[in-house]
Amino acid sequence: MNTHPFGQTGANVSVIGQGTWYLDHGDRKRAIAALQRGLDLGMTHIDTAEMYGDAELVIADAIAGRRDEVFLVSKVLPSNASRRGTIAACERSLKRLKTDRLDCYLLHWRGSYPLEDTVAAFEELVQSGKIKSWGVSNFDADDLDEILEVAGESRIACNQVLYHLKERAIEHEVIPWCERHNVAVVAYSPFGHDDFPASSSKGGAVLARIAETRRATPRQVALSFLTRATTVFAIPKASSAEHAGENAAGDLVLTKDEIAALDAAFPRGPKPRGLPML
Repeated sequence: MNTHPFGQTGANVSVIGQGTWYLDHGDRKRAIAALQRGLDLGMTHIDTAEMYGDAELVIADAIAGRRDEVFLVSKVLPSNASRRGTIAACERSLKRLKTDRLDCYLLHWRGSYPLEDTVAAFEELVQSGKIKSWGVSNFDADDLDEILEVAGESRIACNQVLYHLKERAIEHEVIPWCERHNVAVVAYSPFGHDDFPASSSKGGAVLARIAETRRATPRQVALSFLTRATTVFAIPKASSAEHAGENAAGDLVLTKDEIAALDAAFPRGPKPRGLPML
């Protein structure tokens, strides 16, 4: 599995990681097996959140005895993101994950609490060793400008945002902003939300053709396209060990012609008024 520097954290992180939204809705043993298979294949970046029900409890079982292999990320809900609330939420997540630290801790999306309070809590958690770095999720370029004013350069590790073949809005301003400030971009729902391109569609046919030529699957081709920039990481969820194995094929590098074909098949479209999110 390829790794890239994760923003300014100093950590080299697997380009393809493991998302866990809805992980607790299925069979627990299958979920644990999927995460462990992902770890075996080098997908050591595991992302979760306090909002994700019992996902943190499932992850705790999956990484038992393997914590040092994992780049572990969780998120605080905006409703908990006051200074005291952020610290308390982090401590709850640590307890549920059965670990003494997070590698990165994110504000899930902007809420009503001042960014100054949340950032102060993040920095307090860094000082106490409970988190190694912090970042944000679902932040548009203007939101990033605001938190940069609060935190200063070199503090924001990443911005986790919606990004898939049919939703490329972040390419307009968010990815360029993150590249300028050495902030990692983490793509959530990289296969879309139950709407991955069907092979019978125009775009799906392009995916299928490239996949056949490269002896890969359409999903592997999609992941390679989304992570073509070194600042971008992706965190697909796997519901089984077999699915994790498919996601882990992160060494595929597309040619310029293949990228151009996918760019034409899935145009990014005009910049939307607001940042799309799930």
